[in-house]
Amino acid sequence: MGQQEKVATSLAGAVSEEISASLTAVDAELARRYPGDPGTRQPVHTVYVPGDTFTADTIRSWGDQALRALDEHAPDAASFAAVLGIPDELATPVHDRVRAKLEREPVEDLRIDFEDGYGPRPDAEEDESAARAARLVSEAYENGTAAPYMGIRMKCMEAAVRDRGIRTTDIFLTGLMQAGGLPDGLVLTLPKVTYPEQVTAFVRLLEAFEQAHGLPAGRIGFEIQIETSQSILAADGTAAVARMIDAARGRATGLHYGTFDYSACVGVSAAYQASDHPAADHAKAVMQVAAAGTGVRVSDGSTNVLPVGPTAHVHEAWRLHYGLTRRALARAYYQGWDMHPGHLPTRYAAVYTFYREGLEQAAARLAAYVAKAGGDVMDEPATAKALSSYLLRGIDCGALDTAEVARLTGLTRAELDGFASPRRADLTVTAP
Repeated sequence: MGQQEKVATSLAGAVSEEISASLTAVDAELARRYPGDPGTRQPVHTVYVPGDTFTADTIRSWGDQALRALDEHAPDAASFAAVLGIPDELATPVHDRVRAKLEREPVEDLRIDFEDGYGPRPDAEEDESAARAARLVSEAYENGTAAPYMGIRMKCMEAAVRDRGIRTTDIFLTGLMQAGGLPDGLVLTLPKVTYPEQVTAFVRLLEAFEQAHGLPAGRIGFEIQIETSQSILAADGTAAVARMIDAARGRATGLHYGTFDYSACVGVSAAYQASDHPAADHAKAVMQVAAAGTGVRVSDGSTNVLPVGPTAHVHEAWRLHYGLTRRALARAYYQGWDMHPGHLPTRYAAVYTFYREGLEQAAARLAAYVAKAGGDVMDEPATAKALSSYLLRGIDCGALDTAEVARLTGLTRAELDGFASPRRADLTVTAP
């Protein structure tokens, strides 16, 4: 034991109290604007199905079509891995998990589309489709065939289609209430947002619905779809997307990048419209920074190259989709859009390879951090948070098992939640 140091200070306690008092408003503003990750499961993708083609067996049909594509174009682990360049040691575990996922839970998030995928229809026809969608979604949650997340994309808040979008939203939500209430996995997507005032208007719509049905204020959240240049950079030079998050008043759950509408808006030729175009990277980087810490999650867009036709073309489309998904994951875009059942095998292959190839290193670093064992990397609390989040995302989507993560880290699911986010620690999460 060394000599005990004498501790001396120069400032009166009143100085600290005065400084704290001066920052009270800032403390409250930080807590309001940046609550951190919500701690809930984020789906790895969103599947869009037109409102007139959605049926009770759509989800199962997508899974069956994806399995048939595997059987026809890559019938075993070795051939599937060879097409995508998956390392030999991961070929079998990834292939087996992909097939199991397609059999058990082929779609994690489904959006019944009443916008571009549905188009303009007679009012009576869209009314009927919206009411039917509500009935089918309610029945799916009741009988256990629902995706973890389901909802609609209505028409936007622009003048030409505003009333139609409002009516469809009302019909759908009212139908859910009449069928037993809003499901926990309900998600709404507001497309083609250009001005924050459009977000404010949608909030007003949801507030009115909640009041009409005696629902808790803020019960209904929604995603904001970023498809116009004005949503990234406003006329005054500010980042409009940040103002949109604020305008949502805590209801925004996600920012979804619309690959083709945004690309066309900034003048990208059709042949070059893709989620890895520099214009797309810029937009998503702005979205990512605007959303950081707010609890609003960012989703990548889609590819319109469909894996259909001869095997050679399917393999080419698979490689493209796999590569784009891996690229997005490396850039922390953990969700994207899938437009066709044939995209499901490569969505899950990319996601599962991403998490399984990094499992042992992430687990070892987290275990060393917890044990304060050191090693060749000096990790900080923020890195421990990222490592835990990585492992939890892998568990949630089925890439990893809770037991194997616990064996490698020595941590329980609850302990991982605690490292990842205080809000996660407050939730009881059941892995698929």
